[in-house]
Amino acid sequence: MTDDARDAHLDEDDGHAVSFQVLKRGTPIRSSDGVQLGTVRRVHEAKREHIFDGIDVDTPEGLRFLDAPEVRRIAERWVTTTFPAAEKDIHLVDRGSRIARVLGNTTTARRAKRTGESLRDRWDRR
Repeated sequence: MTDDARDAHLDEDDGHAVSFQVLKRGTPIRSSDGVQLGTVRRVHEAKREHIFDGIDVDTPEGLRFLDAPEVRRIAERWVTTTFPAAEKDIHLVDRGSRIARVLGNTTTARRAKRTGESLRDRWDRR
């Protein structure tokens, strides 16, 4: 990336900072040098501690996980990482095999997960 292109990227407005709790699916994820790495699939939260844990990212290579310390800023228009695009393979972790992703997306698996989360929430509120 040329210096002019990098300066133009820094001048772009990503909007106001927002909480991870309102981050929407499909929001672009950009590297620190302005290259789009993918889009938000799902946001992870450590529910018991109420803290941001990371993001599942849809990339051209498949589903990847972006850990919370690797996120520099969450804003209205996009999420910015702490690393440049050249280092994406180091920081974006593969989320498992294709079979695991298919089985994890079945109706039965989704219902079981929802039930588990509901039970966990009720246990935490007791």
